[in-house]
Amino acid sequence: MIKEISPYIVLNGNGRDAVEYYKDVLDAEVRALTFWKDFVPNCPLELEQRVINAQLYINGMRIQISDNSPEFEYKYGENVTIALISDDVDTSKKYFNNLKKDAKEVVMDLQETPWSPAYGNIVDKFGVIWQINTEV
Repeated sequence: MIKEISPYIVLNGNGRDAVEYYKDVLDAEVRALTFWKDFVPNCPLELEQRVINAQLYINGMRIQISDNSPEFEYKYGENVTIALISDDVDTSKKYFNNLKKDAKEVVMDLQETPWSPAYGNIVDKFGVIWQINTEV
């Protein structure tokens, strides 16, 4: 079952600053803040303090933030995506495959990651970037 759809902001190395900024200007509560070093084995020193995921809540609504992976080119205008959060792998597979049928690009196939049993990233036929994430 889909349990949430939320905005996801991707930044270019200044994620920690953005967390503090949005916390202050939007009166957000920071419920999670993890860094690359927390998830990436043998994390390069220059990436250790990059945000891998931050979760801010404003009146019960979640906004997520991360820093861009250096594996991918950072593009302004493509730095806000939609996170579709499900509570089981089968639901994630269903919606990922539905979006994949007419997708402009599969950025990352649905797969297990350190934070999710099924995560993928896709650009749909309208150019909207979706992050499909399973939280169990």
